[in-house]
Amino acid sequence: MAEKNKQPTNPEKTRYSDEEYQEFREIINKKLVSARKELGYLQEQIRNLSGGPDNKLSGLEDGTGTLEKEYLNQMAARQMKYIKNLENALIRIQNKAYGVCRVTKKLISKERLRVVPHATLSIDAKKQMSKDNTRAPRYRNYYRR
Repeated sequence: MAEKNKQPTNPEKTRYSDEEYQEFREIINKKLVSARKELGYLQEQIRNLSGGPDNKLSGLEDGTGTLEKEYLNQMAARQMKYIKNLENALIRIQNKAYGVCRVTKKLISKERLRVVPHATLSIDAKKQMSKDNTRAPRYRNYYRR
Protein backbone atom coordinates (compact mmCIF):
# COMPACT_ATOMS: atom_id res chain seq x y z
CA MET A 1 0.00 0.00 0.00
CA ALA A 2 2.91 2.34 0.68
CA GLU A 3 4.01 1.74 -2.93
CA LYS A 4 0.88 3.43 -4.35
CA ASN A 5 1.42 6.73 -2.53
CA LYS A 6 5.08 7.07 -3.45
CA GLN A 7 5.92 10.15 -5.53
CA PRO A 8 8.77 10.02 -8.02
CA THR A 9 11.92 11.32 -6.35
CA ASN A 10 13.19 13.23 -9.41
CA PRO A 11 10.38 14.03 -11.83
CA GLU A 12 11.53 15.58 -15.09
CA LYS A 13 10.85 19.32 -15.19
CA THR A 14 8.65 20.55 -18.01
CA ARG A 15 9.42 24.26 -17.57
CA TYR A 16 11.69 26.58 -15.65
CA SER A 17 10.64 28.31 -12.43
CA ASP A 18 9.59 31.96 -12.30
CA GLU A 19 12.93 32.83 -10.66
CA GLU A 20 14.81 31.14 -13.49
CA TYR A 21 12.63 32.95 -16.03
CA GLN A 22 13.54 36.23 -14.34
CA GLU A 23 17.25 35.42 -14.67
CA PHE A 24 16.82 34.67 -18.38
CA ARG A 25 14.72 37.82 -18.86
CA GLU A 26 17.57 39.92 -17.41
CA ILE A 27 20.14 38.26 -19.69
CA ILE A 28 17.94 38.79 -22.74
CA ASN A 29 17.24 42.44 -21.87
CA LYS A 30 20.97 43.14 -21.54
CA LYS A 31 21.61 41.53 -24.91
CA LEU A 32 18.73 43.50 -26.44
CA VAL A 33 20.18 46.82 -25.29
CA SER A 34 23.56 45.90 -26.77
CA ALA A 35 22.06 44.61 -30.03
CA ARG A 36 19.92 47.73 -30.52
CA LYS A 37 22.95 49.93 -29.92
CA GLU A 38 24.92 47.97 -32.53
CA LEU A 39 22.02 48.22 -35.00
CA GLY A 40 21.89 51.98 -34.49
CA TYR A 41 25.60 52.22 -35.24
CA LEU A 42 25.22 50.15 -38.43
CA GLN A 43 22.26 52.25 -39.60
CA GLU A 44 24.26 55.41 -38.99
CA GLN A 45 27.12 54.04 -41.09
CA ILE A 46 24.70 53.19 -43.91
CA ARG A 47 23.24 56.72 -43.79
CA ASN A 48 26.74 58.19 -43.95
CA LEU A 49 27.54 56.17 -47.06
CA SER A 50 24.19 56.99 -48.67
CA GLY A 51 24.19 60.71 -47.96
CA GLY A 52 25.41 61.84 -51.39
CA PRO A 53 28.66 62.53 -53.19
CA ASP A 54 30.01 64.71 -50.36
CA ASN A 55 29.56 61.95 -47.78
CA LYS A 56 31.37 59.19 -49.67
CA LEU A 57 34.60 58.02 -48.19
CA SER A 58 37.37 59.92 -49.90
CA GLY A 59 39.56 57.85 -52.18
CA LEU A 60 37.06 55.02 -52.60
CA GLU A 61 35.73 54.17 -56.00
CA ASP A 62 32.01 53.71 -56.52
CA GLY A 63 32.34 49.92 -56.54
CA THR A 64 34.09 49.84 -53.19
CA GLY A 65 31.51 52.18 -51.64
CA THR A 66 28.68 50.03 -52.96
CA LEU A 67 30.32 46.88 -51.62
CA GLU A 68 30.75 48.49 -48.21
CA LYS A 69 27.11 49.60 -48.19
CA GLU A 70 25.91 46.08 -49.12
CA TYR A 71 28.04 44.59 -46.36
CA LEU A 72 26.62 47.03 -43.79
CA ASN A 73 23.07 46.28 -44.98
CA GLN A 74 23.68 42.55 -44.51
CA MET A 75 25.08 43.15 -41.04
CA ALA A 76 22.08 45.33 -40.14
CA ALA A 77 19.66 42.66 -41.42
CA ARG A 78 21.40 40.02 -39.28
CA GLN A 79 21.23 42.31 -36.27
CA MET A 80 17.49 42.93 -36.82
CA LYS A 81 16.92 39.15 -37.01
CA TYR A 82 18.89 38.68 -33.77
CA ILE A 83 16.80 41.38 -32.06
CA LYS A 84 13.59 39.73 -33.27
CA ASN A 85 14.78 36.35 -31.94
CA LEU A 86 15.52 37.93 -28.54
CA GLU A 87 12.10 39.61 -28.49
CA ASN A 88 10.47 36.28 -29.34
CA ALA A 89 12.36 34.70 -26.44
CA LEU A 90 10.82 37.30 -24.11
CA ILE A 91 7.38 36.37 -25.45
CA ARG A 92 8.11 32.69 -24.79
CA ILE A 93 9.08 33.60 -21.21
CA GLN A 94 5.79 35.45 -20.81
CA ASN A 95 3.94 32.41 -22.19
CA LYS A 96 5.95 30.06 -19.93
CA ALA A 97 7.21 28.21 -23.02
CA TYR A 98 10.81 29.47 -22.88
CA GLY A 99 13.59 26.92 -22.76
CA VAL A 100 11.60 24.04 -24.24
CA CYS A 101 13.20 22.38 -27.27
CA ARG A 102 11.04 22.51 -30.42
CA VAL A 103 12.08 18.96 -31.38
CA THR A 104 12.46 16.96 -28.17
CA LYS A 105 9.97 19.00 -26.06
CA LYS A 106 12.46 18.72 -23.18
CA LEU A 107 14.11 21.59 -21.35
CA ILE A 108 17.16 23.14 -22.98
CA SER A 109 20.08 23.27 -20.53
CA LYS A 110 20.50 26.45 -18.49
CA GLU A 111 24.12 26.69 -19.60
CA ARG A 112 23.08 26.81 -23.26
CA LEU A 113 20.35 29.37 -22.60
CA ARG A 114 22.77 31.60 -20.70
CA VAL A 115 25.11 31.65 -23.71
CA VAL A 116 22.45 31.60 -26.46
CA PRO A 117 19.33 32.97 -24.76
CA HIS A 118 17.25 32.88 -27.94
CA ALA A 119 17.93 29.15 -28.49
CA THR A 120 14.91 27.02 -29.34
CA LEU A 121 16.74 23.73 -29.84
CA SER A 122 18.69 21.58 -27.42
CA ILE A 123 22.18 20.43 -28.31
CA ASP A 124 20.87 16.88 -28.78
CA ALA A 125 18.24 18.08 -31.26
CA LYS A 126 20.79 20.13 -33.20
CA LYS A 127 23.16 17.15 -33.38
CA GLN A 128 20.37 14.86 -34.54
CA MET A 129 19.22 17.32 -37.20
CA SER A 130 22.77 17.79 -38.40
CA LYS A 131 23.23 14.03 -38.58
CA ASP A 132 19.93 13.56 -40.45
CA ASN A 133 20.40 16.73 -42.51
CA THR A 134 16.91 17.94 -41.55
CA ARG A 135 15.33 21.16 -40.29
CA ALA A 136 13.46 21.65 -37.06
CA PRO A 137 9.75 22.36 -37.08
CA ARG A 138 8.86 26.00 -36.57
CA TYR A 139 6.96 27.37 -33.61
CA ARG A 140 3.36 28.01 -34.50
CA ASN A 141 1.48 29.52 -31.56
CA TYR A 142 4.18 30.35 -29.03
CA TYR A 143 4.41 34.00 -30.09
CA ARG A 144 0.72 34.77 -29.83
CA ARG A 145 -0.43 36.62 -26.77
